[in-house]
Amino acid sequence: MSAARRFAVISSSESPKDQKALFRRAVVVGGSVAGLMAARVLSDHAEDVVVIERDDLTALGAGVRPGVPQGNQVHALLPSGQRQLERWFPGFVEEALAEGAVTPPRGTNRFYLDGQLRQDPPSGPAAAQGIVSSRPFLEALIRRRVLAIPNVRPVAGRAEGLLMDGDTVTGVRYVAEGDNTVTGQKADFVVDATGRSSRLGDWLDAYDFPKPPMRRMAIKLNYATALYRRPADPDVWTCISIANPGPGRTARIGGFTPIEGGRWTLLVSGYDADRPGRDADEFRERCVRDFPPEFGEVATKAALEGEVHTYHQADSRRRDFHRLRRFPARLVAAGDAVASFNPVYGQGMTSAMLHASCLSEYLRGDPDLSRPARAYFADVKVVVDAAWQVSTMADLALPHVDGPYPAGYRAIRWASGLIFKASMRDQAVNHRLGQVTTMLAHPSALTSPRFLVRALSIGARA
Repeated sequence: MSAARRFAVISSSESPKDQKALFRRAVVVGGSVAGLMAARVLSDHAEDVVVIERDDLTALGAGVRPGVPQGNQVHALLPSGQRQLERWFPGFVEEALAEGAVTPPRGTNRFYLDGQLRQDPPSGPAAAQGIVSSRPFLEALIRRRVLAIPNVRPVAGRAEGLLMDGDTVTGVRYVAEGDNTVTGQKADFVVDATGRSSRLGDWLDAYDFPKPPMRRMAIKLNYATALYRRPADPDVWTCISIANPGPGRTARIGGFTPIEGGRWTLLVSGYDADRPGRDADEFRERCVRDFPPEFGEVATKAALEGEVHTYHQADSRRRDFHRLRRFPARLVAAGDAVASFNPVYGQGMTSAMLHASCLSEYLRGDPDLSRPARAYFADVKVVVDAAWQVSTMADLALPHVDGPYPAGYRAIRWASGLIFKASMRDQAVNHRLGQVTTMLAHPSALTSPRFLVRALSIGARA
Protein backbone atom coordinates (compact mmCIF):
# COMPACT_ATOMS: atom_id res chain seq x y z
CA MET A 1 0.00 0.00 0.00
CA SER A 2 1.33 3.47 -0.88
CA ALA A 3 2.31 5.91 1.85
CA ALA A 4 -0.57 8.20 0.88
CA ARG A 5 -3.14 5.41 1.19
CA ARG A 6 -1.67 4.13 4.45
CA PHE A 7 -1.70 7.65 5.86
CA ALA A 8 -5.37 7.96 4.91
CA VAL A 9 -6.12 4.78 6.89
CA ILE A 10 -4.19 5.97 9.94
CA SER A 11 -5.74 9.45 9.92
CA SER A 12 -9.30 8.18 9.47
CA SER A 13 -12.11 9.81 11.43
CA GLU A 14 -14.10 6.57 11.68
CA SER A 15 -14.65 5.10 15.12
CA PRO A 16 -12.38 2.08 15.68
CA LYS A 17 -14.00 -1.34 15.60
CA ASP A 18 -13.10 -4.92 16.50
CA GLN A 19 -11.12 -4.12 19.64
CA LYS A 20 -10.03 -7.27 21.44
CA ALA A 21 -8.77 -7.75 24.98
CA LEU A 22 -5.08 -8.61 24.62
CA PHE A 23 -3.47 -7.76 27.96
CA ARG A 24 -4.10 -7.98 31.64
CA ARG A 25 -2.00 -4.87 32.22
CA ALA A 26 -0.40 -2.28 29.94
CA VAL A 27 1.94 0.48 31.11
CA VAL A 28 2.45 3.88 29.53
CA VAL A 29 5.52 5.82 30.61
CA GLY A 30 4.81 9.54 30.33
CA GLY A 31 1.55 11.41 30.86
CA SER A 32 1.75 14.11 28.21
CA VAL A 33 -0.44 14.19 25.09
CA ALA A 34 1.26 11.18 23.48
CA GLY A 35 1.02 9.12 26.66
CA LEU A 36 -2.59 10.04 27.33
CA MET A 37 -3.59 9.18 23.77
CA ALA A 38 -1.77 5.84 24.00
CA ALA A 39 -3.57 5.11 27.28
CA ARG A 40 -6.91 5.82 25.60
CA VAL A 41 -6.16 3.28 22.87
CA LEU A 42 -4.85 0.70 25.31
CA SER A 43 -7.98 1.00 27.44
CA ASP A 44 -9.77 -0.91 24.66
CA HIS A 45 -7.28 -3.79 24.83
CA ALA A 46 -6.16 -4.14 28.47
CA GLU A 47 -7.93 -4.84 31.74
CA ASP A 48 -5.67 -2.36 33.53
CA VAL A 49 -3.75 0.61 32.04
CA VAL A 50 -1.13 2.27 34.25
CA VAL A 51 0.27 5.70 33.33
CA ILE A 52 3.57 6.41 35.11
CA GLU A 53 4.30 10.14 35.17
CA ARG A 54 6.51 12.29 37.40
CA ASP A 55 3.78 14.94 37.70
CA ASP A 56 0.79 13.91 39.80
CA LEU A 57 -1.84 13.76 37.06
CA THR A 58 -4.72 13.68 39.54
CA ALA A 59 -3.68 16.98 41.12
CA LEU A 60 -3.17 18.99 37.93
CA GLY A 61 -5.53 21.68 36.76
CA ALA A 62 -5.40 23.57 33.48
CA GLY A 63 -2.12 25.34 34.28
CA VAL A 64 1.29 24.66 32.77
CA ARG A 65 2.45 21.18 33.78
CA PRO A 66 5.93 21.16 35.38
CA GLY A 67 7.06 18.37 33.06
CA VAL A 68 6.29 20.45 29.95
CA PRO A 69 8.62 23.49 30.10
CA GLN A 70 7.38 24.66 26.68
CA GLY A 71 3.74 24.41 27.77
CA ASN A 72 3.34 28.17 28.08
CA GLN A 73 4.39 28.71 24.45
CA VAL A 74 2.02 28.89 21.49
CA HIS A 75 0.77 25.46 20.44
CA ALA A 76 -1.32 24.60 17.40
CA LEU A 77 -3.80 21.78 16.96
CA LEU A 78 -3.88 20.99 13.25
CA PRO A 79 -7.17 19.88 11.67
CA SER A 80 -5.90 16.30 11.53
CA GLY A 81 -5.32 16.37 15.29
CA GLN A 82 -8.79 17.73 15.92
CA ARG A 83 -10.20 14.90 13.82
CA GLN A 84 -8.33 12.35 15.94
CA LEU A 85 -9.49 13.89 19.21
CA GLU A 86 -13.09 13.65 18.06
CA ARG A 87 -12.46 10.08 16.91
CA TRP A 88 -11.15 8.91 20.27
CA PHE A 89 -13.27 11.17 22.47
CA PRO A 90 -16.65 11.71 20.78
CA GLY A 91 -18.03 15.14 21.62
CA PHE A 92 -14.57 16.51 22.45
CA VAL A 93 -14.88 19.60 20.24
CA GLU A 94 -18.26 20.52 21.70
CA GLU A 95 -16.89 20.04 25.21
CA ALA A 96 -13.80 22.14 24.45
CA LEU A 97 -15.91 24.99 23.12
CA ALA A 98 -18.18 24.82 26.16
CA GLU A 99 -15.11 25.02 28.42
CA GLY A 100 -13.73 28.10 26.66
CA ALA A 101 -11.87 27.05 23.51
CA VAL A 102 -12.29 29.47 20.62
CA THR A 103 -13.42 29.16 17.01
CA PRO A 104 -12.39 32.39 15.27
CA PRO A 105 -15.15 33.89 13.11
CA ARG A 106 -14.68 33.39 9.38
CA GLY A 107 -12.84 36.18 7.66
CA THR A 108 -10.90 37.22 10.77
CA ASN A 109 -7.71 35.24 10.04
CA ARG A 110 -4.73 36.79 8.24
CA PHE A 111 -1.63 35.21 6.78
CA TYR A 112 1.44 37.15 5.68
CA LEU A 113 4.22 35.72 3.55
CA ASP A 114 7.41 37.77 3.26
CA GLY A 115 5.51 40.83 4.41
CA GLN A 116 2.71 40.49 1.87
CA LEU A 117 -0.84 39.65 2.90
CA ARG A 118 -1.77 36.41 1.20
CA GLN A 119 -5.24 36.21 -0.31
CA ASP A 120 -6.94 32.86 -0.78
CA PRO A 121 -8.02 32.14 -4.36
CA PRO A 122 -11.27 34.12 -4.99
CA SER A 123 -13.23 30.97 -5.80
CA GLY A 124 -11.69 28.93 -3.00
CA PRO A 125 -13.53 27.72 0.08
CA ALA A 126 -13.20 29.54 3.37
CA ALA A 127 -10.36 28.36 5.56
CA ALA A 128 -11.18 25.32 7.66
CA GLN A 129 -12.38 26.30 11.13
CA GLY A 130 -10.97 24.60 14.16
CA ILE A 131 -10.81 24.94 17.91
CA VAL A 132 -8.02 27.12 19.29
CA SER A 133 -6.75 27.02 22.86
CA SER A 134 -3.60 26.94 24.94
CA ARG A 135 -1.64 23.70 25.29
CA PRO A 136 -2.39 23.35 29.04
CA PHE A 137 -6.13 23.80 28.40
CA LEU A 138 -6.20 21.13 25.71
CA GLU A 139 -4.03 18.69 27.64
CA ALA A 140 -6.19 19.11 30.74
CA LEU A 141 -9.32 18.18 28.78
CA ILE A 142 -7.60 15.10 27.30
CA ARG A 143 -6.30 14.13 30.73
CA ARG A 144 -9.77 14.47 32.27
CA ARG A 145 -11.32 12.27 29.60
CA VAL A 146 -8.60 9.61 29.88
CA LEU A 147 -8.57 9.44 33.67
CA ALA A 148 -12.36 9.06 33.67
CA ILE A 149 -11.95 5.70 31.90
CA PRO A 150 -12.48 3.06 34.62
CA ASN A 151 -9.51 0.87 33.71
CA VAL A 152 -6.94 3.71 33.46
CA ARG A 153 -5.03 4.74 36.58
CA PRO A 154 -2.10 7.14 37.05
CA VAL A 155 0.97 6.48 39.18
CA ALA A 156 3.22 9.37 40.23
CA GLY A 157 6.78 8.27 39.66
CA ARG A 158 9.92 8.36 37.53
CA ALA A 159 10.66 5.47 35.17
CA GLU A 160 14.18 4.07 35.48
CA GLY A 161 14.29 1.20 33.02
CA LEU A 162 12.67 -1.91 31.61
CA LEU A 163 11.98 -5.35 32.97
CA MET A 164 12.87 -8.09 30.47
CA ASP A 165 12.53 -11.82 30.01
CA GLY A 166 14.75 -12.82 27.12
CA ASP A 167 13.67 -10.72 24.12
CA THR A 168 10.36 -9.66 25.64
CA VAL A 169 9.56 -6.64 27.81
CA THR A 170 7.69 -7.66 30.96
CA GLY A 171 7.37 -4.34 32.72
CA VAL A 172 8.99 -1.12 33.89
CA ARG A 173 11.24 -0.18 36.79
CA TYR A 174 10.29 3.12 38.43
CA VAL A 175 10.76 5.22 41.53
CA ALA A 176 7.51 6.35 43.11
CA GLU A 177 7.07 10.01 44.03
CA GLY A 178 8.45 10.63 47.53
CA ASP A 179 10.28 7.31 47.62
CA ASN A 180 13.86 6.41 46.68
CA THR A 181 13.12 2.73 46.20
CA VAL A 182 13.09 1.27 42.69
CA THR A 183 9.89 -0.69 42.14
CA GLY A 184 9.05 -3.13 39.38
CA GLN A 185 5.70 -2.72 37.65
CA LYS A 186 4.81 -5.84 35.70
CA ALA A 187 3.13 -5.35 32.33
CA ASP A 188 2.12 -7.27 29.24
CA PHE A 189 2.79 -4.24 27.01
CA VAL A 190 4.78 -1.01 27.44
CA VAL A 191 4.64 2.35 25.64
CA ASP A 192 7.46 4.87 26.02
CA ALA A 193 5.98 8.38 25.73
CA THR A 194 8.63 10.28 27.69
CA GLY A 195 9.32 12.90 25.04
CA ARG A 196 12.37 14.05 23.11
CA SER A 197 14.65 13.39 26.09
CA SER A 198 13.56 9.73 26.19
CA ARG A 199 16.11 7.34 27.68
CA LEU A 200 14.68 4.30 25.93
CA GLY A 201 17.88 3.88 23.92
CA ASP A 202 19.90 3.54 27.14
CA TRP A 203 17.32 1.16 28.59
CA LEU A 204 17.64 -1.01 25.49
CA ASP A 205 21.44 -0.85 25.61
CA ALA A 206 21.37 -2.16 29.18
CA TYR A 207 19.97 -5.42 27.77
CA ASP A 208 22.34 -5.47 24.76
CA PHE A 209 19.72 -4.28 22.28
CA PRO A 210 20.85 -1.65 19.78
CA LYS A 211 19.78 1.95 20.21
CA PRO A 212 17.57 3.35 17.46
CA PRO A 213 19.58 5.45 14.99
CA MET A 214 18.87 9.15 15.41
CA ARG A 215 18.72 11.82 12.72
CA ARG A 216 19.06 15.47 13.67
CA MET A 217 18.65 18.76 11.85
CA ALA A 218 20.15 21.72 13.72
CA ILE A 219 17.54 24.49 13.51
CA LYS A 220 18.66 26.69 16.45
CA LEU A 221 15.15 28.04 17.00
CA ASN A 222 14.50 30.72 19.60
CA TYR A 223 11.07 32.01 20.42
CA ALA A 224 9.10 33.96 22.98
CA THR A 225 5.41 34.01 23.88
CA ALA A 226 3.29 36.52 25.77
CA LEU A 227 -0.39 36.63 26.72
CA TYR A 228 -2.58 39.66 26.08
CA ARG A 229 -6.14 40.58 27.02
CA ARG A 230 -8.33 40.24 23.91
CA PRO A 231 -11.19 42.66 23.23
CA ALA A 232 -14.66 41.20 22.81
CA ASP A 233 -14.94 41.60 19.04
CA PRO A 234 -11.61 42.35 17.35
CA ASP A 235 -11.35 42.75 13.57
CA VAL A 236 -8.46 40.28 13.45
CA TRP A 237 -8.54 37.19 15.67
CA THR A 238 -5.63 35.21 14.24
CA CYS A 239 -2.55 36.36 12.34
CA ILE A 240 0.40 34.33 11.07
CA SER A 241 3.55 35.84 9.53
CA ILE A 242 6.29 33.89 7.77
CA ALA A 243 9.38 35.66 6.49
CA ASN A 244 11.65 33.43 4.42
CA PRO A 245 15.36 34.19 4.20
CA GLY A 246 16.29 36.35 1.24
CA PRO A 247 17.74 39.69 0.18
CA GLY A 248 16.85 42.23 2.85
CA ARG A 249 14.89 39.64 4.87
CA THR A 250 15.66 37.76 8.06
CA ALA A 251 13.89 34.43 8.57
CA ARG A 252 11.25 34.86 11.23
CA ILE A 253 7.91 33.28 12.06
CA GLY A 254 5.35 34.85 14.33
CA GLY A 255 1.70 34.48 15.15
CA PHE A 256 -1.07 35.30 17.53
CA THR A 257 -4.19 33.27 18.18
CA PRO A 258 -7.17 33.63 20.50
CA ILE A 259 -7.30 31.26 23.45
CA GLU A 260 -9.60 30.58 26.37
CA GLY A 261 -10.19 33.26 28.97
CA GLY A 262 -10.60 36.15 26.52
CA ARG A 263 -6.89 36.26 25.73
CA TRP A 264 -4.47 36.26 22.83
CA THR A 265 -1.25 34.27 22.88
CA LEU A 266 1.40 35.95 20.76
CA LEU A 267 4.66 34.37 19.58
CA VAL A 268 7.72 35.85 17.91
CA SER A 269 10.66 33.72 16.83
CA GLY A 270 14.17 33.97 15.48
CA TYR A 271 16.94 31.62 14.46
CA ASP A 272 20.56 31.19 15.44
CA ALA A 273 21.82 34.48 16.93
CA ASP A 274 18.40 36.15 16.59
CA ARG A 275 17.07 35.56 20.12
CA PRO A 276 13.87 37.13 21.47
CA GLY A 277 14.28 37.85 25.17
CA ARG A 278 12.07 38.04 28.25
CA ASP A 279 12.04 41.82 28.49
CA ALA A 280 8.50 43.10 27.79
CA ASP A 281 9.70 46.31 26.11
CA GLU A 282 12.04 44.40 23.80
CA PHE A 283 9.23 41.96 22.98
CA ARG A 284 6.93 44.85 22.11
CA GLU A 285 9.63 46.44 19.95
CA ARG A 286 10.09 43.21 18.00
CA CYS A 287 6.37 42.99 17.32
CA VAL A 288 6.32 46.53 15.93
CA ARG A 289 9.62 46.36 14.03
CA ASP A 290 9.79 42.84 12.63
CA PHE A 291 6.21 41.81 11.94
CA PRO A 292 3.06 43.06 10.17
CA PRO A 293 1.11 45.93 11.79
CA GLU A 294 -1.43 43.58 13.42
CA PHE A 295 1.32 42.38 15.77
CA GLY A 296 2.15 45.91 16.84
CA GLU A 297 -1.54 46.62 17.40
CA VAL A 298 -1.79 43.76 19.88
CA ALA A 299 1.54 44.41 21.58
CA THR A 300 1.00 48.15 22.07
CA LYS A 301 -2.75 48.41 22.67
CA ALA A 302 -3.77 45.20 24.42
CA ALA A 303 -2.97 44.64 28.09
CA LEU A 304 -0.05 42.29 28.74
CA GLU A 305 -0.87 39.48 31.16
CA GLY A 306 2.03 37.99 33.07
CA GLU A 307 5.59 37.59 31.86
CA VAL A 308 7.19 36.92 28.50
CA HIS A 309 8.33 33.29 28.29
CA THR A 310 11.20 32.13 26.09
CA TYR A 311 12.15 28.73 24.72
CA HIS A 312 15.02 27.33 22.65
CA GLN A 313 15.08 24.18 20.55
CA ALA A 314 18.43 23.24 19.10
CA ASP A 315 17.28 20.66 16.58
CA SER A 316 14.58 18.56 15.03
CA ARG A 317 15.22 14.87 15.64
CA ARG A 318 13.83 11.48 14.82
CA ARG A 319 14.65 8.04 16.13
CA ASP A 320 14.29 5.49 13.35
CA PHE A 321 12.98 2.47 15.26
CA HIS A 322 11.85 0.94 11.98
CA ARG A 323 15.51 0.44 10.99
CA LEU A 324 16.34 -1.80 13.95
CA ARG A 325 16.85 -5.47 13.17
CA ARG A 326 16.59 -6.43 16.85
CA PHE A 327 13.99 -4.97 19.16
CA PRO A 328 12.09 -6.36 22.14
CA ALA A 329 8.58 -7.68 21.83
CA ARG A 330 5.68 -5.93 23.60
CA LEU A 331 7.35 -2.51 23.49
CA VAL A 332 6.69 0.62 21.40
CA ALA A 333 7.48 4.34 21.55
CA ALA A 334 5.21 7.27 20.68
CA GLY A 335 5.18 11.04 20.32
CA ASP A 336 8.38 13.03 20.73
CA ALA A 337 10.11 9.87 21.96
CA VAL A 338 10.06 8.92 18.27
CA ALA A 339 10.33 12.32 16.56
CA SER A 340 10.10 16.01 17.40
CA PHE A 341 9.98 18.75 14.79
CA ASN A 342 10.45 22.49 14.50
CA PRO A 343 7.53 23.54 16.75
CA VAL A 344 6.58 26.61 14.70
CA TYR A 345 4.84 24.28 12.21
CA GLY A 346 2.49 22.94 14.89
CA GLN A 347 2.98 19.24 14.08
CA GLY A 348 3.86 17.84 17.52
CA MET A 349 0.51 17.23 19.21
CA THR A 350 -1.14 16.13 15.97
CA SER A 351 1.65 13.62 15.29
CA ALA A 352 1.22 12.20 18.79
CA MET A 353 -2.48 11.71 18.16
CA LEU A 354 -1.78 9.95 14.88
CA HIS A 355 0.71 7.68 16.67
CA ALA A 356 -2.18 6.61 18.89
CA SER A 357 -4.11 5.64 15.80
CA CYS A 358 -1.06 3.70 14.59
CA LEU A 359 -1.16 1.81 17.89
CA SER A 360 -4.85 1.06 17.39
CA GLU A 361 -4.19 -0.24 13.87
CA TYR A 362 -1.50 -2.52 15.24
CA LEU A 363 -3.49 -3.88 18.17
CA ARG A 364 -6.61 -4.45 16.05
CA GLY A 365 -4.55 -6.25 13.41
CA ASP A 366 -4.19 -9.58 15.25
CA PRO A 367 -0.53 -8.94 16.17
CA ASP A 368 1.97 -11.63 17.03
CA LEU A 369 2.94 -10.30 20.45
CA SER A 370 5.90 -12.65 20.70
CA ARG A 371 7.66 -10.59 18.02
CA PRO A 372 8.67 -6.90 17.75
CA ALA A 373 5.90 -4.48 16.77
CA ARG A 374 7.29 -3.83 13.28
CA ALA A 375 3.88 -3.11 11.77
CA TYR A 376 3.37 -0.36 14.34
CA PHE A 377 6.73 1.26 13.65
CA ALA A 378 6.12 1.02 9.89
CA ASP A 379 2.92 3.04 10.34
CA VAL A 380 4.64 5.51 12.65
CA LYS A 381 7.29 6.01 9.97
CA VAL A 382 4.54 7.05 7.54
CA VAL A 383 3.36 9.70 10.02
CA VAL A 384 6.88 10.87 10.89
CA ASP A 385 7.84 11.09 7.23
CA ALA A 386 4.80 13.28 6.55
CA ALA A 387 5.72 15.81 9.24
CA TRP A 388 9.47 15.58 8.66
CA GLN A 389 9.24 16.27 4.93
CA VAL A 390 7.08 19.37 5.38
CA SER A 391 9.07 20.95 8.22
CA THR A 392 12.62 20.08 7.20
CA MET A 393 12.16 21.18 3.59
CA ALA A 394 11.27 24.62 4.92
CA ASP A 395 14.11 24.59 7.45
CA LEU A 396 16.72 23.66 4.84
CA ALA A 397 16.16 27.08 3.27
CA LEU A 398 17.51 28.74 6.42
CA PRO A 399 21.06 30.03 5.91
CA HIS A 400 22.43 28.48 9.11
CA VAL A 401 21.00 24.99 8.41
CA ASP A 402 23.46 22.81 6.51
CA GLY A 403 21.58 19.55 6.04
CA PRO A 404 21.13 16.69 5.94
CA TYR A 405 19.70 17.21 2.46
CA PRO A 406 17.34 14.63 0.93
CA ALA A 407 18.13 13.10 -2.45
CA GLY A 408 17.05 15.42 -5.24
CA TYR A 409 16.80 18.41 -2.89
CA ARG A 410 17.28 21.07 -5.59
CA ALA A 411 14.56 19.61 -7.80
CA ILE A 412 12.21 19.19 -4.84
CA ARG A 413 12.78 22.77 -3.75
CA TRP A 414 12.20 24.07 -7.29
CA ALA A 415 8.94 22.10 -7.63
CA SER A 416 7.79 23.09 -4.13
CA GLY A 417 8.26 26.74 -4.97
CA LEU A 418 6.09 26.45 -8.08
CA ILE A 419 3.42 24.49 -6.21
CA PHE A 420 3.28 27.20 -3.57
CA LYS A 421 2.94 29.91 -6.22
CA ALA A 422 0.19 27.93 -7.91
CA SER A 423 -1.66 27.55 -4.60
CA MET A 424 -2.11 31.33 -4.48
CA ARG A 425 -3.98 31.29 -7.79
CA ASP A 426 -5.73 27.94 -8.04
CA GLN A 427 -8.38 26.51 -5.72
CA ALA A 428 -7.59 22.83 -6.33
CA VAL A 429 -3.86 23.26 -5.78
CA ASN A 430 -4.46 25.38 -2.69
CA HIS A 431 -6.78 22.71 -1.25
CA ARG A 432 -4.33 19.86 -1.83
CA LEU A 433 -1.39 21.80 -0.40
CA GLY A 434 -3.49 22.77 2.62
CA GLN A 435 -4.35 19.13 3.28
CA VAL A 436 -0.66 18.24 3.35
CA THR A 437 0.44 21.12 5.61
CA THR A 438 -2.36 20.39 8.09
CA MET A 439 -1.54 16.65 8.10
CA LEU A 440 -4.81 15.60 6.53
CA ALA A 441 -2.86 14.07 3.65
CA HIS A 442 0.62 12.64 3.09
CA PRO A 443 3.13 14.80 1.15
CA SER A 444 3.23 12.16 -1.59
CA ALA A 445 -0.25 13.41 -2.49
CA LEU A 446 1.60 16.30 -4.15
CA THR A 447 3.52 14.01 -6.49
CA SER A 448 0.77 12.47 -8.61
CA PRO A 449 1.48 13.21 -12.29
CA ARG A 450 -1.84 14.93 -12.96
CA PHE A 451 -1.47 17.21 -9.95
CA LEU A 452 2.17 18.03 -10.73
CA VAL A 453 1.43 18.98 -14.33
CA ARG A 454 -1.38 21.26 -13.22
CA ALA A 455 0.52 22.86 -10.33
CA LEU A 456 3.82 23.34 -12.12
CA SER A 457 2.23 24.85 -15.20
CA ILE A 458 0.20 27.30 -13.11
CA GLY A 459 3.17 28.08 -10.87
CA ALA A 460 5.45 28.73 -13.85
CA ARG A 461 3.03 31.39 -15.12
CA ALA A 462 2.63 33.06 -11.72
